[in-house]
Amino acid sequence: MQSIADNVYIEDNYLGVTLGVIQQPRGLIQIDAPPSPEDSRSWRAALMSLSGGPERVLINLDPHPDRTLGARTMDCTVIAQEKTAAVFRSRPTTFKAQGTETGADWETIPGLGTVRWAPPEISFTNRMFLHWGETPVILEHHPGPASGAMWVIIPDEKVVFIGDLVLKNQPPFLAHSDLPSWIEALDELMGPNYRGYTFISGRGGTVSSSMIKAQAEYIKQIHDRLEKMGRRGTSPDATEKLIEPLLTNFKSSAARHKQYAQRLRYGLRHYYARHYHMGSSAEE
Repeated sequence: MQSIADNVYIEDNYLGVTLGVIQQPRGLIQIDAPPSPEDSRSWRAALMSLSGGPERVLINLDPHPDRTLGARTMDCTVIAQEKTAAVFRSRPTTFKAQGTETGADWETIPGLGTVRWAPPEISFTNRMFLHWGETPVILEHHPGPASGAMWVIIPDEKVVFIGDLVLKNQPPFLAHSDLPSWIEALDELMGPNYRGYTFISGRGGTVSSSMIKAQAEYIKQIHDRLEKMGRRGTSPDATEKLIEPLLTNFKSSAARHKQYAQRLRYGLRHYYARHYHMGSSAEE
C-alpha cells in the first residue's frame, strides 16, 4: 500500500485495477476491488491495519467486471453513478466466467467460476458529497470510458481518482465507451481546475500531465479513424486493420500483447457497430 497524500493510499499489486482508500474519521472510503476473490479477501485484511472510524463504503468507478467482481467480498455498502447502477439492474444476479473474450484481466483468473454481484445500494446522477471528515470527498459523473464512469475528488489533498479515463501502458476498453465524451473529460482534466493535482489511473496508479495529454491524442486518433470508416460505410470487420497500428506504442510480453490485441478487437468492433453500423448483429 502506497501513501500518495495525507490519509490517501493506493494499491497496485493485485491483478486488475489500481485500488484506493481514503482514511476518514468516520471510516474508510474504498475505491474499487480486485476481481479475484482471494485478492479481495487479502485486500480487505490489509485495510484492517488502517485506523479511523468503523464505517466502510466501496465506490465503483464504473461497471467493468475488473473492478466490480470483488465488491461482494469487501462486505460493505457500494456506491456508484446511476448509469452504473442501471447496468447492474440489467445483469443476472450471478456472474459466470464464460463467454466472449474482451481482453479484460478477470479473464486470466483460473477457476473463477460463478460470482454473485454486489449491486450498488446508493447511486447519484451528477455529483455526490461524502461528509466523513472535516471536508467532503466529491464523487462526480464523467462519462467517456463508460456511460456511468466517475471520478473521486479530494480537494484538500489535490488528488483525483479517474478510473479508466487514462490507462498506463495498455490500450483502453472501447466497447461501452463514448469517445467524444472521453475526449471532453480529458480536456477538463488538463484544464485549470485540476492544476497541481495528483492523478490516479484505475490501471497503473499515478499518471503525469504528459500521460494525460498522450491519452487524449490516442483517443482522438481512434475516434478520427472510426469516423472516417463510418463515413465510408465500412463493415465492422474492417476494424481488424486498426489493431496492430494502435498497439505499436505499448511495451508488453507476448501474452499481454495477445490480450491487448483482443481488447482492441472486441472494443473497436463493438464500438463501431453501435455507433456507425446499427444493422450489425454485434452485441452492444
